[in-house]
Amino acid sequence: MSGMIERLPGWPALPDLFGWVEAGLPGVHTAPGTHGIRVEERLTEGTYVLRAELPGLDPTKDVEITVTEGVLTLRAERSEETTEKHRTEFRYGTFTRSVRLPAGARGDEATAEYKDGVLIITIPVPEAKTGTRTIPVRHV
Repeated sequence: MSGMIERLPGWPALPDLFGWVEAGLPGVHTAPGTHGIRVEERLTEGTYVLRAELPGLDPTKDVEITVTEGVLTLRAERSEETTEKHRTEFRYGTFTRSVRLPAGARGDEATAEYKDGVLIITIPVPEAKTGTRTIPVRHV
């Protein structure tokens, strides 16, 4: 075989390592038939902030944000047509990303804003009060 890696018939070629790093392992963050969304997460001073790259979308029509049982799901649909002198190009697809929110996050108080192709979702995460409680023991 002289140093070449042969692909077995019927098996797809492996995706490049960079693609796995960017999108995560297949099936972990995205649903089948969808594309991943690049995100940054930050938790500081009682606030969770998620920034997502979504250029070229109309956030009022193309973006859906849901929070269910501590999981934030971001879904976007893109349908774009570019027409030049002798050709037309369509770019479309469904993009999705789900992330587990930090413990205590108040998803029902989330806010979102879109600027310059970046969606910013902010969710309050109040600091948990960790007081000490003494439990009396009853003698029976």
